[in-house]
Amino acid sequence: MTAMESVWPGNGQVALGMMERLGASLAIVLFVFLVRHLVRRYRVSKGPDLGTVKRLALSTVMAATTAVGVLGLIGLWGLGDQLLAAYGRLELGSQVPNIVLAVIVLGGAYAITDFLGQIIGEVVSTGKTITSHQKQVIYRLTQLSIYSLAALVVIGLFTDNLGNLLVGAGFLGIVVGMAARQTLGSVLAGVVLMISQPFAIGDWVQFGDYEGTVTEITIFHTRLQTFDGEQVTIPNDRIGNDVIVDRSRKGRLRIEVEVGIDYADDPDHAADVARKATAAIDDVRTAPRPKVVAKRFGDSSVVLGVRFWIDQPSARKRWRTQSKVISAVHEAFSNEGITIPFPQRTHGSRPEELSVTVGSPNSSGESSVDGSENPRNTRSSADGNGSGGSG
Repeated sequence: MTAMESVWPGNGQVALGMMERLGASLAIVLFVFLVRHLVRRYRVSKGPDLGTVKRLALSTVMAATTAVGVLGLIGLWGLGDQLLAAYGRLELGSQVPNIVLAVIVLGGAYAITDFLGQIIGEVVSTGKTITSHQKQVIYRLTQLSIYSLAALVVIGLFTDNLGNLLVGAGFLGIVVGMAARQTLGSVLAGVVLMISQPFAIGDWVQFGDYEGTVTEITIFHTRLQTFDGEQVTIPNDRIGNDVIVDRSRKGRLRIEVEVGIDYADDPDHAADVARKATAAIDDVRTAPRPKVVAKRFGDSSVVLGVRFWIDQPSARKRWRTQSKVISAVHEAFSNEGITIPFPQRTHGSRPEELSVTVGSPNSSGESSVDGSENPRNTRSSADGNGSGGSG
């Protein structure tokens, strides 16, 4: 007897049956995947227009197709008897009461969490003390607590050694916590952020080098949309350890625009002109009123700070209002003849009577007593300051 005959008895007849079953199995698997793929594509194409009844019908079709495929594979390979034997060895008949009780406990836990979720939703919708994000955190924590208790009850129904099982689960939790400490840190930071709520969705915030509008807050991360149109995802543990600047929190924002005036102009008059021009802009708040202060002496001008407030601040509104203020102040100064100087430097020499230091030594070591200038003793600098020095 050859090796092939020992493996495939019947001179290839059994081998032919094996190949047929492999082909049939492959056809069943492809059919199931094809039906599921077509159903998914149909769901995506319809989107929100797909009704609830059709969704349930499509889910039923997918479940029935998968079940028929599984049963077909079991019957094709003759695995029915083995499954029945395995079921008999499990002795599930004696565990039927526990199984029924476990189903009741899990169903009750689901019903309780759904009921509490409705209560939390009603509280959020009728009051302003709890936001939608805090509601989500409270609901998830409540759901986790109830499901954990239900799981302990179900496990206790099928085992008498619950203590050792909990000890093993504790060690497993320590190992998982050490391996995923960064993820767990982000989760804890996300819970803290949602409860303390230092910012909300839609706020204009800055975290370190990132600035933009908050678009999403989850347990793991926070998403920003920058003013360049980029989506930035920041882990919550980084946000919790960084400085948070919220420019939308108070509903108003103060902006300052600096402008310089010539030293020959009156600062009080220029400040009054700038204040009136700023107050005439629609987006500028009337209370607090715009204010103009003299800030410092610049190289070529007296620098004034034009300060004003805007409501409901956003980056777009900030730059739009700031541009309007700059244009209004520039036009008002032009109408009043107030000069906004640009950096400049005047070159010149000092008067002759100031360019000679009386009593300074000349080239021979003697002092000039007749007031005449010794060219070797004085120099005219580029910035107009003369200085006497020894030759």
